[in-house]
Amino acid sequence: MARREQNTGGLAEFVKTIVYAGLIAVGIHTFLFEPFYIPSGSMVPTLLVGDYLVVNKFAYGYSHFSLPFAPDWFSGRIFGHMPERGSVVVFRPPGAPDEDYIKRVIGLPGDTLQVTNGQLYINGKLVTRVDAGDYTDTSSGAPVVARDYTETLPGGVVHSILKLTDAPENEGGVDPNNTPLYTVPPGDLFMMGDNRDNSEDSRFMDGPVGYVPLENVVGPAELIFFSIDLQHPFWEIWEWPFEIRWGRMFHTIR
Repeated sequence: MARREQNTGGLAEFVKTIVYAGLIAVGIHTFLFEPFYIPSGSMVPTLLVGDYLVVNKFAYGYSHFSLPFAPDWFSGRIFGHMPERGSVVVFRPPGAPDEDYIKRVIGLPGDTLQVTNGQLYINGKLVTRVDAGDYTDTSSGAPVVARDYTETLPGGVVHSILKLTDAPENEGGVDPNNTPLYTVPPGDLFMMGDNRDNSEDSRFMDGPVGYVPLENVVGPAELIFFSIDLQHPFWEIWEWPFEIRWGRMFHTIR
């Protein structure tokens, strides 16, 4: 009898441990941190396809987009405040609220922004950029040689951008190298990808992004915890050690 009770007690403790661990994991995922995978090249060279990130979900407070499956239980943001210009954030675009996007915050409420001849102007002033040489982008498959620039945003955030050309690109619709003058509405953000000629972002107001309400922001991307360049079939496990980008692991994002 004593042995049976001991076995039953041991099983109960094991089940309790599993339940507690599950609740802790759900709590962390819901309120603190969330993993995010980079599926496209819109943030190259800062983020590469195959990067796995940690997103801080409490940095800007909480909205219903902070919760799993984004249930529409409340509006606005609890304990909310604005991101800093230059932050790389995950958000749900107004035109595709069921999808996660990741871009850089370029414009804050009240800012004016315009791209003219491929160069960015914020509040009427040219954003400085320094040519850092060629960069071969393979995020879309075939290698594409672009120019790598080091851009310095108002406020001091320094980061890399890619440009294929500063010439006009579109005959119809918005030309990403020659845009209208945008004024960011109160409570909204203006987002751009670092891969400037390969990013669907706030420059295209008829697209899914447009101006992004603070409510739609999930949080800033803070850390690359894993990165892999899957050039071989997934089942070729012997290639995995050579495809892991060891040098990118545990790097902070800026």
